[in-house]
Amino acid sequence: MGKIFVNKRIELANTLPSEFYTNEEFYNLTKEKIFLKSWQWIDSKGVNKKDNIIIPINILKELINEPIILLKNNDEITCYSNVCTHRGNVLVNKECNPKKIVCNYHGRRFSLDGKFEFMPEFESVKNFPSICDDLKNLPLINWYGLFFVGINPNFELLPILKQVEKRISFLSLDKLEINNNLSQDYIVNAHWAIYCDNFLEGFHVPFVHKDLNNVLDYNNYETEIYKNFNLQIGFSKNKDECFQFPKNHQDYGKKIAAFYYWIFPNIMLNIYPWGISLNVVCPINKSKTKVLFRSYVMDSTKLFSGASEDLNRVEIEDEKIVENVQKGINSSFYHSGRFSPKREKGVHHFHCLISQFINHK
Repeated sequence: MGKIFVNKRIELANTLPSEFYTNEEFYNLTKEKIFLKSWQWIDSKGVNKKDNIIIPINILKELINEPIILLKNNDEITCYSNVCTHRGNVLVNKECNPKKIVCNYHGRRFSLDGKFEFMPEFESVKNFPSICDDLKNLPLINWYGLFFVGINPNFELLPILKQVEKRISFLSLDKLEINNNLSQDYIVNAHWAIYCDNFLEGFHVPFVHKDLNNVLDYNNYETEIYKNFNLQIGFSKNKDECFQFPKNHQDYGKKIAAFYYWIFPNIMLNIYPWGISLNVVCPINKSKTKVLFRSYVMDSTKLFSGASEDLNRVEIEDEKIVENVQKGINSSFYHSGRFSPKREKGVHHFHCLISQFINHK
């Protein structure tokens, strides 16, 4: 238990063993080896539009449940651990705008930059305070209003977002606004990685998504592999439902309806002419997952057309098939499968990264 091998040559590789999806020890190992080493999207609660404020957030509540605070002080937005460095008490339990952070257990006080300031009854303590008495400052990225926090990441997110931005820079990203009416959560009765497996290939589209298949040009579907992320390109059969690329763009002249970005391990950025559908896959247990859908809109006139005409229907179709896989993965007759080198490059990439992270000491 604890080691996984996936051949880096897709034509020789087997998929992840069924035990990865069914074994409780592997599920717990992903918390330590994958999710605690990753970047996660957080709901900023509109912090950009608020005055000085502290917002408590729990990252991946059902798996990691890491308490943090998002803190806006003047125009600066920062992120800190929400745990007192004295005895581990959670410091902030609701939105507030204090001038200091004071623990309600023993009165330890911190400044708004996370620095230890004062502790009663500690006059005789030696070698105190130290840097360990400050609140942990977590790396935070605000990307056009989408907030990402690094828990203890072993790769950088900003270069990835810069590459995404370069590909879609012709869009009015500065106009992105969350649309709560088009945002919702889904509960899927399947392992989180089975959901990601399904997202990472267009192989299933002709079989599972009949209406979407009428829009996308399946034969031209492409997958591009990068370090710690990948991109699927959905070409359209109808040029009226595509991006309008400038002449100097690398995709000029191509009929592209959507860019489907995936960032390891559980973040999807689906780029459409109207904006971004952010999907975050949140493990609940080894056979149940919550998927967050958040719609960031920059051009509402292009909603409900092309590859994003009915995202809810596509999601329900995906849920049905991954829940069926969840049932089958437990079979005593299934251990692992093989990859289609043409159609499953994204899934293979995902499985290689899981192997890399799980096996890392």
